[in-house]
Amino acid sequence: MTHLWVRAEQRPNEDRVGLTPDGAARLVQAGLRVTVEASATRAIPIAGYAAAGCEIAAENLWPHAPADAIIFGLKELPDDGTPLTHRHIMFGHAYKGQPAGRDLLLRFKAGGGILYDLEYLVNDDGRRVAAFGYWAGYAGAAVSLKTWAAQQRGGLVGPIATYASKTALLDDLAAEMHTLPRPRALVIGALGRVGTGASDLCEALGVHVTRWDITETAHGGPFPQVLQHEILLNCILARPGCPVFVPASAKSESRALTVIGDIACDPTSDFSPIKVYDRATDWGAPARRVADTPPLDVMAIDNLPSLLPVESSEDYAAQLLPSLLALTALDAGVWGRARAEFDRHLARL
Repeated sequence: MTHLWVRAEQRPNEDRVGLTPDGAARLVQAGLRVTVEASATRAIPIAGYAAAGCEIAAENLWPHAPADAIIFGLKELPDDGTPLTHRHIMFGHAYKGQPAGRDLLLRFKAGGGILYDLEYLVNDDGRRVAAFGYWAGYAGAAVSLKTWAAQQRGGLVGPIATYASKTALLDDLAAEMHTLPRPRALVIGALGRVGTGASDLCEALGVHVTRWDITETAHGGPFPQVLQHEILLNCILARPGCPVFVPASAKSESRALTVIGDIACDPTSDFSPIKVYDRATDWGAPARRVADTPPLDVMAIDNLPSLLPVESSEDYAAQLLPSLLALTALDAGVWGRARAEFDRHLARL
């Protein structure tokens, strides 16, 4: 019997989950064994999983799960160097030259485990079967607007926390920006899920949006128009051939640009299109100031959808469920392709 073990997230400010109680009930009905760890922070209560027929385990018990269990989480594991013996489903961030990625792959190699990276679960056409993109864009635009509003008051944005709902977030932002003029925002990657979410949030707050996608960026740059907007929202994933939208020289150039929301957030990748910063920000310090006159603040949080953990979890879980129902055929389809990607990168070590 295929055994899916849903672990508690161990990263701070991570309240999402990739399986809802309704989805868990579907898996149980399909004959899968489902174990869900308790969690002190998960946005969806554990009682719903118990009612769906799941087994409930103690928080963070996954290292002691049965050897044949498939461990399912979203964000990274504790960076303790221990060999990984299980099959894991998660966002590994290990295939694009990230320094920590090599360490993660070495842990799998040492333990004989397997990574099924959620970013590389693709259908026959090569499109991802599930993504948090819309809510990453929505939340990233929200934190970027908070950063801009703080600048208008002469300061740097303070700590952020999760919102109970999209409505609560919009109400908070509307109050924060009530007396302020509206900035101009440039969304790069506007036709994708991330860009759509970013644009929707901006429009909900009355912010004018300039939308760019492949047509506007295909010439490869330079892109002086970027500096003519107060806010840049980058929604393009770092990958080979990605053009540079903000070179390091932008910090000292004449510009209207004062906030960069790098929603794609891959600062350590060789292919990052934003060259004015080199590390991610976090919930305690959402933006990093990289220039002073005028100010230039970079927001680059890598788990943005957790700002709205209920909506983002429900959306993502619905997209992913058909693939989870196919876990009984790990050597084929979406899982077979993800395994091949893992094997390819592991062989390069």
